[in-house]
Amino acid sequence: MKKIFIYILCLIPWFLASIVPIDKNFYESLTLPFFAPPPIFYAIAWTLTYIMIAISIYQILKHYDFKLKSVKKSYKKILLTNYLCNQSFQPVFFLLHSPFLGFVSCITTFITTLYLYEETANIKEKSTAYLNIYVLLSLFATVLSVTIYILNVR
Repeated sequence: MKKIFIYILCLIPWFLASIVPIDKNFYESLTLPFFAPPPIFYAIAWTLTYIMIAISIYQILKHYDFKLKSVKKSYKKILLTNYLCNQSFQPVFFLLHSPFLGFVSCITTFITTLYLYEETANIKEKSTAYLNIYVLLSLFATVLSVTIYILNVR
Protein backbone atom coordinates (compact mmCIF):
# COMPACT_ATOMS: atom_id res chain seq x y z
CA MET A 1 0.00 0.00 0.00
CA LYS A 2 2.90 2.34 0.81
CA LYS A 3 4.35 1.83 -2.69
CA ILE A 4 1.04 2.75 -4.33
CA PHE A 5 0.84 5.89 -2.20
CA ILE A 6 4.41 6.88 -3.19
CA TYR A 7 3.62 6.31 -6.88
CA ILE A 8 0.49 8.48 -6.60
CA LEU A 9 2.61 11.19 -4.95
CA CYS A 10 4.94 11.01 -7.96
CA LEU A 11 2.02 11.27 -10.39
CA ILE A 12 -0.35 13.90 -8.99
CA PRO A 13 1.89 16.99 -9.31
CA TRP A 14 2.15 16.52 -13.07
CA PHE A 15 -1.57 17.18 -13.42
CA LEU A 16 -1.60 20.48 -11.48
CA ALA A 17 -1.48 22.63 -14.61
CA SER A 18 -4.66 20.97 -15.80
CA ILE A 19 -6.60 23.11 -13.31
CA VAL A 20 -5.69 26.14 -15.44
CA PRO A 21 -8.71 26.90 -17.63
CA ILE A 22 -8.09 26.35 -21.32
CA ASP A 23 -9.33 29.14 -23.55
CA LYS A 24 -10.59 27.09 -26.49
CA ASN A 25 -11.65 30.24 -28.34
CA PHE A 26 -8.08 31.57 -28.19
CA TYR A 27 -6.68 28.29 -29.51
CA GLU A 28 -9.28 28.08 -32.27
CA SER A 29 -8.56 31.69 -33.29
CA LEU A 30 -4.94 30.83 -34.06
CA THR A 31 -3.67 29.76 -37.45
CA LEU A 32 -2.58 26.16 -36.89
CA PRO A 33 -0.19 24.09 -39.02
CA PHE A 34 -1.48 21.15 -41.02
CA PHE A 35 0.10 18.71 -38.54
CA ALA A 36 -1.67 20.10 -35.46
CA PRO A 37 -3.51 17.16 -33.87
CA PRO A 38 -7.08 17.37 -32.60
CA PRO A 39 -7.42 18.62 -28.98
CA ILE A 40 -8.21 15.12 -27.62
CA PHE A 41 -4.69 14.07 -28.65
CA TYR A 42 -3.18 16.34 -26.00
CA ALA A 43 -5.30 14.94 -23.18
CA ILE A 44 -4.46 11.36 -24.09
CA ALA A 45 -0.78 11.88 -24.93
CA TRP A 46 0.07 13.98 -21.89
CA THR A 47 -1.86 11.71 -19.52
CA LEU A 48 0.12 8.70 -20.75
CA THR A 49 3.34 10.70 -20.62
CA TYR A 50 2.75 11.80 -17.04
CA ILE A 51 2.03 8.21 -16.03
CA MET A 52 5.33 7.14 -17.59
CA ILE A 53 7.27 10.00 -15.96
CA ALA A 54 5.83 9.02 -12.58
CA ILE A 55 6.93 5.41 -13.13
CA SER A 56 10.44 6.61 -13.93
CA ILE A 57 10.56 8.81 -10.82
CA TYR A 58 9.16 5.98 -8.71
CA GLN A 59 11.88 3.64 -9.96
CA ILE A 60 14.57 6.18 -9.11
CA LEU A 61 13.13 6.59 -5.62
CA LYS A 62 12.96 2.81 -5.25
CA HIS A 63 16.61 2.58 -6.31
CA TYR A 64 17.40 4.78 -3.29
CA ASP A 65 15.08 2.78 -1.00
CA PHE A 66 12.58 5.67 -1.06
CA LYS A 67 15.00 7.93 0.83
CA LEU A 68 14.64 11.29 -0.90
CA LYS A 69 17.73 12.68 0.83
CA SER A 70 19.82 9.95 -0.78
CA VAL A 71 18.75 10.81 -4.34
CA LYS A 72 21.46 12.59 -6.31
CA LYS A 73 21.17 16.36 -5.99
CA SER A 74 21.69 16.83 -9.74
CA TYR A 75 18.72 14.55 -10.46
CA LYS A 76 16.47 16.44 -8.04
CA LYS A 77 17.50 19.79 -9.53
CA ILE A 78 16.84 18.82 -13.13
CA LEU A 79 13.58 17.08 -12.22
CA LEU A 80 12.33 20.22 -10.48
CA THR A 81 13.49 22.47 -13.32
CA ASN A 82 11.86 20.23 -15.90
CA TYR A 83 8.66 20.04 -13.88
CA LEU A 84 8.43 23.84 -13.62
CA CYS A 85 9.08 24.28 -17.35
CA ASN A 86 6.48 21.66 -18.19
CA GLN A 87 3.85 23.13 -15.91
CA SER A 88 4.39 26.67 -17.20
CA PHE A 89 2.92 26.00 -20.65
CA GLN A 90 -0.79 26.15 -19.91
CA PRO A 91 -0.67 29.36 -17.85
CA VAL A 92 1.56 31.27 -20.28
CA PHE A 93 -0.12 30.05 -23.44
CA PHE A 94 -3.78 29.96 -22.41
CA LEU A 95 -3.99 32.61 -19.67
CA LEU A 96 -1.53 35.11 -21.13
CA HIS A 97 -2.51 34.24 -24.72
CA SER A 98 1.15 34.16 -25.68
CA PRO A 99 2.27 31.77 -28.42
CA PHE A 100 5.81 33.11 -27.96
CA LEU A 101 5.94 32.27 -24.24
CA GLY A 102 4.29 28.94 -25.07
CA PHE A 103 7.19 28.25 -27.42
CA VAL A 104 9.71 29.29 -24.73
CA SER A 105 8.00 26.93 -22.31
CA CYS A 106 8.11 24.09 -24.83
CA ILE A 107 11.75 24.55 -25.78
CA THR A 108 12.86 24.75 -22.16
CA THR A 109 10.78 21.67 -21.38
CA PHE A 110 12.41 19.79 -24.26
CA ILE A 111 15.94 20.81 -23.26
CA THR A 112 15.42 19.95 -19.60
CA THR A 113 13.79 16.66 -20.63
CA LEU A 114 17.03 15.72 -22.38
CA TYR A 115 18.97 16.54 -19.22
CA LEU A 116 16.45 14.60 -17.12
CA TYR A 117 16.91 11.62 -19.44
CA GLU A 118 20.68 11.81 -18.97
CA GLU A 119 20.47 12.15 -15.18
CA THR A 120 18.03 9.24 -15.04
CA ALA A 121 20.38 7.10 -17.16
CA ASN A 122 23.25 7.89 -14.77
CA ILE A 123 21.22 6.47 -11.90
CA LYS A 124 19.19 3.65 -13.44
CA GLU A 125 19.40 3.05 -17.18
CA LYS A 126 16.17 1.00 -17.32
CA SER A 127 14.17 3.98 -16.02
CA THR A 128 14.96 5.97 -19.15
CA ALA A 129 12.65 3.72 -21.19
CA TYR A 130 9.72 5.41 -19.45
CA LEU A 131 10.99 8.82 -20.53
CA ASN A 132 11.20 8.04 -24.26
CA ILE A 133 7.63 9.15 -24.88
CA TYR A 134 8.32 12.37 -22.94
CA VAL A 135 11.35 13.20 -25.09
CA LEU A 136 9.37 12.62 -28.29
CA LEU A 137 6.24 14.46 -27.13
CA SER A 138 8.19 17.47 -25.86
CA LEU A 139 10.08 17.60 -29.18
CA PHE A 140 6.79 17.48 -31.09
CA ALA A 141 5.31 20.17 -28.81
CA THR A 142 8.33 22.38 -29.45
CA VAL A 143 8.05 22.04 -33.24
CA LEU A 144 4.30 22.63 -33.07
CA SER A 145 4.61 25.65 -30.78
CA VAL A 146 7.30 27.38 -32.84
CA THR A 147 5.21 26.79 -35.95
CA ILE A 148 2.12 28.24 -34.27
CA TYR A 149 4.14 31.24 -33.15
CA ILE A 150 5.53 31.86 -36.65
CA LEU A 151 2.11 31.45 -38.29
CA ASN A 152 0.55 33.94 -35.87
CA VAL A 153 3.16 36.71 -35.66
CA ARG A 154 1.32 39.95 -36.32
